[in-house]
Amino acid sequence: MADDARIDRGRVWKLLGAPTDQLGSVNDPRTHEEHGVKWNEKWVYRGDDGDETRVVLWNRYDFLGAFRVAPDGSAEPEPLPGS
Repeated sequence: MADDARIDRGRVWKLLGAPTDQLGSVNDPRTHEEHGVKWNEKWVYRGDDGDETRVVLWNRYDFLGAFRVAPDGSAEPEPLPGS
């Protein structure tokens, strides 16, 4: 999924809407590693039920992946709707 150049910020925003939370930014030079991916911006989408969270990771403008995160912290890669 990380190699799919068709997935850009505008498309993710259109598919998922505004994130609940955002960590970092497109121009933030600091990187973090999570779910085996090095990122500098994370969009967080919290579910209504509070059980699962979806995160979308970016490195500047490059989409790195979307993940479903369970309450225990385990994560699975997730395809975006319509991708």
